[in-house]
Amino acid sequence: MKRRVLPLGWAVAWALAAAPAVAAVDLDALWDFDRPAVSEQRFREALAKAEGDDVLTLRTQIARTLGLRRLYDAAFKELDAIEPQLEAAGPEARARALLERGRTLRSAGQPRQAEPLFQRAFELADRTRHEFLAADALHMLALVQPDTEGKLAGNKRVLAYARTARDARARRWDAVALNNMGSTLNEAGRHEEALGVLREAQEAYEAAGRPRNVRYARWMVAYTLRLLKRLDDALAVQRSLEAEWAAAGDVDAYVFEELSLIWAAKGDTDRATHYRALYEITR
Repeated sequence: MKRRVLPLGWAVAWALAAAPAVAAVDLDALWDFDRPAVSEQRFREALAKAEGDDVLTLRTQIARTLGLRRLYDAAFKELDAIEPQLEAAGPEARARALLERGRTLRSAGQPRQAEPLFQRAFELADRTRHEFLAADALHMLALVQPDTEGKLAGNKRVLAYARTARDARARRWDAVALNNMGSTLNEAGRHEEALGVLREAQEAYEAAGRPRNVRYARWMVAYTLRLLKRLDDALAVQRSLEAEWAAAGDVDAYVFEELSLIWAAKGDTDRATHYRALYEITR
């Protein structure tokens, strides 16, 4: 099964909140991580009315939308264009530029080159009390570590930072860190450990009460239950998620994929085929 990649999608979308109060632009209102092209259009429309550092901040987010679509050359071009203006810019714009250049490098398969940029972004954001961006940079540092223990240690650092942050938005990174730790443990075959951590992540998402993100967190728990061969438990969660997505007027293709895999493991070929077809249609 192809691993569900969460850090650049729903997990980050969950943590991403409005820009600090000193900025006039509300990034959270403009971002739709499921539709980066739509987000780019929104950022460009906002750019027409922006002034000062908001111009630079918006262009870093445009670069991010390009990177999410694997348009790496275009993303680097956008970041290169604002580079001469960053020396005179405030810390938020500078930290975001470092973050997005690093993210683009990582997505383009150059994690080693990205790591020092994330480190610089963290140091700048932490020093200037932009805790949300500092936690984001730590989260990216964890993602570029080359081995399991490095990733786990990096995410424990994110968790500790989030739990002691004064900024409520920065504290949201605790759920992301726990989710990423669970994913790393699953990749390492340490599924029992992963289950405990992912249950903690689910609790962290539930504490904030965003139903969509809670559903994603529950999916991660159910996915791990399947890996542990606890098929009935996994099935109960995934069927519940299927009903909840339907009630919300939406679907999650990965729920269908998991249901297909569960039914196949239980020997029900017809149901497995049914859900595999739904997965192929909706992914």
